Amino acid sequence: MALLHVNFFSESLGMSVACDVILPQRATKQIGMAAEARQDKHPVLWLLHGASDNHTIWQRRTSIERYAAPLGLAVVMPNAHLSSYADMVHGGKYYTYISQELPAIMRSFFPLSEKREDNFIAGLSMGGAGCLKIGLANPEHYAAIGCLSAGASNVPRKAPANPSWERRLKLLYDGKDITGTVEDTFYSAQKILETGAPVPRIFHACGTEDFVLENARATRDFFLGLEGNPFDYTYEEHPGAHTWEFWDEHIQHFLKFIDLKPLEDIRN
Repeated sequence: MALLHVNFFSESLGMSVACDVILPQRATKQIGMAAEARQDKHPVLWLLHGASDNHTIWQRRTSIERYAAPLGLAVVMPNAHLSSYADMVHGGKYYTYISQELPAIMRSFFPLSEKREDNFIAGLSMGGAGCLKIGLANPEHYAAIGCLSAGASNVPRKAPANPSWERRLKLLYDGKDITGTVEDTFYSAQKILETGAPVPRIFHACGTEDFVLENARATRDFFLGLEGNPFDYTYEEHPGAHTWEFWDEHIQHFLKFIDLKPLEDIRN
């Protein structure tokens, strides 16, 4: 696998940005792990970070490169700061950047597949809610969504009363009604079913000691309440908190969920 640190200009944000990319590379002499690449364009996981982190965190805290290697899976990890992956009222257009501009730019740089069946989006905490929002608002682009330690919204059902969170909400929405917009994840899910759009599969996991558990369960209840489970929604709740031990384990569960067949194991 190759790890690339990519710096480029974003028209949506009007600034230079950073993104880390893991690309498959066939290696016959690499010791200790499978390393393979497909003959054509790579399937890709768009992997989103949480509120306290940036584009480097998934490599620093997990073995995502090792997990992706036998699958021939590229992984794109952008930086979205504290944007909640939204087009902020007072700030950057991060939803537009992540959902539209970033895929186009990455595919212009690297051989990444445009096929829906080859594209997956996942994230943790702020990124978990972000990937549900982006994936369900753009169902024609993603075959599966992986939400870890989050609910369907980056706005908690019971917002903590503290100045920091109040300032953040003002920057994001400034009192704007998000009902019926891309920020309304349940609306996006219902719209998919009403319009006959492609339906992404959803994997959702949360720890029993996680402070977002109430939001996660509310999201679980919504999707499991849909007749016939149209999103092939799978929910896992295991002992664990809002920690990297939980996310390192459950990103592996998501990679099994997407059922991307491993390539030839060529470990030495």
